[in-house]
Amino acid sequence: MTSTRTDRWLRLDGTTNTRDLGGLPTHDGGTTLPGRVLRSDNLQTLTEPDVRRLVDEVRLREVVDLRTTAEVLLEGRGPLRAVPGITHRHFTLLPERGHHTDVFAVEEAEVPELPADWAESLLPRQVAEHDAGEPPAVRSYLGYLTHRPENVLGALRAISAGTGGAAVVHCAAGKDRTGVVAMFCLAAAGVPAEEIVADYALTAEVIDALVAKLAASPTYAEDMTRRDVASHTPRAETMNRLLTLLDDRHGGPLGWLTEHGFGREEQATLRARLRG
Repeated sequence: MTSTRTDRWLRLDGTTNTRDLGGLPTHDGGTTLPGRVLRSDNLQTLTEPDVRRLVDEVRLREVVDLRTTAEVLLEGRGPLRAVPGITHRHFTLLPERGHHTDVFAVEEAEVPELPADWAESLLPRQVAEHDAGEPPAVRSYLGYLTHRPENVLGALRAISAGTGGAAVVHCAAGKDRTGVVAMFCLAAAGVPAEEIVADYALTAEVIDALVAKLAASPTYAEDMTRRDVASHTPRAETMNRLLTLLDDRHGGPLGWLTEHGFGREEQATLRARLRG
């Protein structure tokens, strides 16, 4: 389990947790290709040089945003939104009250102000009785799969559909919601479980800078300061437990995908996106 220690990080001024899902070994002796799928924290603070690098060098063409509608509206449009040729798709993994269309599908003249109690638009996540004893992070990840399976699949389909350039999937920190979607991408590509776990845990290397970055945003400051850094740090055992539960209940990540309508053909397309 050494491949994730290579320099897959994309060092940008405006992000802290951006890395390439390329360069990881697969069960059949292959390797995932660099420059196909990236994972990242929030892209709102990208600098002009960052944008030029992503567009010209990385050839970024798809942005898959996993934040809630409220997060997107509170943070505002990031600099990539002004770049022609980059498609933005939105798939919140948290349940929200009411029906929300893709917030990137319509260009409003002005972004509406959200009420002070915007966080209450997020529905309380019910925990299945048999999951009540799981660690909080594991319960959250299972919640994505229970309450927003269609958006997990939507994100994977958006990543699969990209051609001629790179896709980036991100949320706020790029560790939880992004970590679950990245897990499915790597599983479809044939990356062994231990490498998926190591990639998930790699965010721990940058957690101090990541928490500091989010704490500087009014949207996330309270959550960042309410808990200590250790509670925000992703741990290998968390992803390992999620994979174990998927194995036990669905025959693995690919079994979960198949059960939810993302079958062999779509899995092969996702695999090809990361493998060529």
